[in-house]
Amino acid sequence: MPEVPEAAEVPQAVEVPEVPEVPEVPEVPEETTEHRPRRRGRTTLLIAVAAALGVVAGACTGFLVQANRAPDALPSLSQATLAQAKGPAPEPLSAAQDREIKVDGDLRKLLLKRPSGARDADYTVGQDGWLDLAGYAETYDKPAYAFGDLVADEFRREAVVNWREGSSLFVEIRLVQFRQQDQLVAADDTNSAYHYAEGKPHTDSWPIPGTGDGMAYVHHSPDRKAGYTDVYNADAHAWRGDIEMEIWVSSGSPVPQKKIMDLAKRQMERL
Repeated sequence: MPEVPEAAEVPQAVEVPEVPEVPEVPEVPEETTEHRPRRRGRTTLLIAVAAALGVVAGACTGFLVQANRAPDALPSLSQATLAQAKGPAPEPLSAAQDREIKVDGDLRKLLLKRPSGARDADYTVGQDGWLDLAGYAETYDKPAYAFGDLVADEFRREAVVNWREGSSLFVEIRLVQFRQQDQLVAADDTNSAYHYAEGKPHTDSWPIPGTGDGMAYVHHSPDRKAGYTDVYNADAHAWRGDIEMEIWVSSGSPVPQKKIMDLAKRQMERL
């Protein structure tokens, strides 16, 4: 038998490489000069220089023309001549009349004098008539808070005097002075004292004549503490300029209105 030829091998398909895509050419936008700054050409520059030279030349010419002219006489003043006052000039204020000299001097001299018959109080306030910042802060319910508050308020100094009348009446007067560079601290502190005094129960109040908004208070409800005698209180507050006035009266019996009002009026008259 004739041999059967082997089947011819089928050729495999040849892989054809992919043709890379040709990137699209972006469309070229039409030229526009709408948002493009224009260059300054040489012609524009020459024109600008010529204009500047023209201004300078004109100014020089005007100056030379004015310099060669004779000066014109000035018109007369429309205001009438002020007549000089007749008589001697007023005398400057004396030290007693100049309030600034008084309040910048020894502040203790402006305190009320101890009345005749009065004695030293049972306690000492300050030293030699002065109460420093720390000592004044101790008179508040919260001394630490008050100390920082007084520093912020530009506390300057404080003069104080106290005495005892009779068997149980005590008087203490304070003149507190502030620097007052930024605000009227004396007035603000006095207003705070008004609110504090008015908040106490069974309190009567009266304006102090001649002091603007100065007020005096009598508290009819005494301070009570076991083992101690009841203490009745009265106080007065006012201010003038950079000085705040505080008057505190305590007694074993109710404080008369006349007493606190008299102290307040006489103390403010000395300011």
